[in-house]
Amino acid sequence: MTETTNENSAGQAMKRMLIGIVLLVVLTALLFLVAPDSFYPWAKAIHVIAVIAWMAGMLYLPRLFVYHVDAEKGSVQSETFKVMEGRLLRAIINPAMTVTWVFGLWLAWKGFGFQGGWLHAKILAALLLSGLHGYLAGAVRKFAEDKNEKPARHWRIVNELPTLLMIVIVILVIVKPF
Repeated sequence: MTETTNENSAGQAMKRMLIGIVLLVVLTALLFLVAPDSFYPWAKAIHVIAVIAWMAGMLYLPRLFVYHVDAEKGSVQSETFKVMEGRLLRAIINPAMTVTWVFGLWLAWKGFGFQGGWLHAKILAALLLSGLHGYLAGAVRKFAEDKNEKPARHWRIVNELPTLLMIVIVILVIVKPF
């Protein structure tokens, strides 16, 4: 593949992603305007779908880093990892996190009035997950510039953090222990 072909493919992927996001926003707005009383379960469904997409990306990205560390800088393999990491971040993880927060905050307000210790703890865990997201985004930039200094072991450990936060969040939401 030539560099121009890769750029066109990336551009088309970004265009499809933006169209999907715009379509989601338009359909969500229409649903909210047409049937506001039945919007809550739809908002919850969209929130859960976005969480799943966000978590999938957050679990996969550090695993890519584990393999990227072993690729020789400037190699075809390293360049392929750079493309995969960048697209995963921009096309899946970032939009999924945004949708998760928008709908999650709306649900917290509409459904619970931001009340409840479990909800405050969940929001704190989601903030920690967002901080980890930012850390991973910075790592994508470092890998893209061939400036990663972390060993594969570091990325293996980081790969477990989203799982731990997810477990905490799910328990808080389902059990509501306080």
